[in-house]
Amino acid sequence: MEKFNSDTALRHAQSLPSWKLDAAAGTIDREFVFADFVQAFSFMTEVALAAEKHNHHPEWSNVYRTVNIRFTTHDAGGLTSLDFIMANLAEKAYGRFAPQPGREATQP
Repeated sequence: MEKFNSDTALRHAQSLPSWKLDAAAGTIDREFVFADFVQAFSFMTEVALAAEKHNHHPEWSNVYRTVNIRFTTHDAGGLTSLDFIMANLAEKAYGRFAPQPGREATQP
């Protein structure tokens, strides 16, 4: 898997405005907020299954109704297309949950 240069990473990140790009670290991060723990855990389960399918796993944490996800490709030493594929899959999974007041994600 080929590591993206900073221009390519920035171009891909622009299609994911809710994600924070750290080009120097070679990561993209996002915080997802849900109505409750069950929704958060259900989301994590869906993303975990996609991660297994793509053999590309996130760095993440969950506290009650909040899930923080970071993607990077360790083998490549930075961002690759897999990171953005997984970020898009996470966005689609998040979109399947019913909108909740105050559920908007925040930038990490």
